[in-house]
Amino acid sequence: MLQAGSYQTLTVSRISDHGIYLADAEGNEVLLPNRYVSLEDRPGDTKEVFVYHDSENRPIATTERPYAVAGEAAFLEVVDKNLHGAFLAWGITAKDLFIPNANQAFRMEPGRRYPVFVYRDNVSGRVVATTKLNGFISNETITVRPRQQVDILVARRIPVGYRVIVENRHWGVLYDNQLFRPVQPGDRLRGYVNRITEDGRIDISLQQQGFDEVKDAARRLAALLDQAGGTLTLNDKSAPEEVAALTGMSKKVFKRALGHLMSRSEVVVADGRITKKDKNEHTKR
Repeated sequence: MLQAGSYQTLTVSRISDHGIYLADAEGNEVLLPNRYVSLEDRPGDTKEVFVYHDSENRPIATTERPYAVAGEAAFLEVVDKNLHGAFLAWGITAKDLFIPNANQAFRMEPGRRYPVFVYRDNVSGRVVATTKLNGFISNETITVRPRQQVDILVARRIPVGYRVIVENRHWGVLYDNQLFRPVQPGDRLRGYVNRITEDGRIDISLQQQGFDEVKDAARRLAALLDQAGGTLTLNDKSAPEEVAALTGMSKKVFKRALGHLMSRSEVVVADGRITKKDKNEHTKR
């Protein structure tokens, strides 16, 4: 079934002057305009496309990838307004995302970015956005678990840190005292569920806990060494602020990561710096 707001793999059914028509398993067709068509496209081929409605309410396909599909939260910029609502940059050249006035919890201004939720309207079938996030984001029934890796969208600043949207479904908190790299509203990050409290609060960390945290941090430290040409002017005596600025890690996590790499004979620490060993050094001995 053709539905706006999602990616679908469809079959080329026929070619026209305006593009190619793609069909689902039930024979429902949608036009993929010429600007997205390849000379190699032939009837019977399959293509993954995103489906939306154009300004005349006709379903249209595109190979462009929007910033968010139906069922996802995003941080989008207002590019225009009219009497009925506002329009958001959506990542589709020929289409901005509409947010009706009724879906705006506050006055939205062109040029500013806001956290929104994208959904398919049950009546019209069109894809729209809303800033009334609590209608879609809830911690009433929590579907994530402690230590789980999750996708997070930083929604807004709060006194203790940042309020984040977890897996497009739940609210979480990212605390200032656990941040060791710059974060700002609109960032989409990989996080980890630190704990879930009895009252349903989800505490999020940007670093894994336990030995998984050490291994992940060691991989990141090794990657930083590669990017820096094999040497970093850090050691286990470096100031926490210097460690955080260069690695995005706490001093505690950094020391564990460094110890892990040293135990595997991947780095040496001397003269106030870390140096990555040559991968072939062991085989030469």
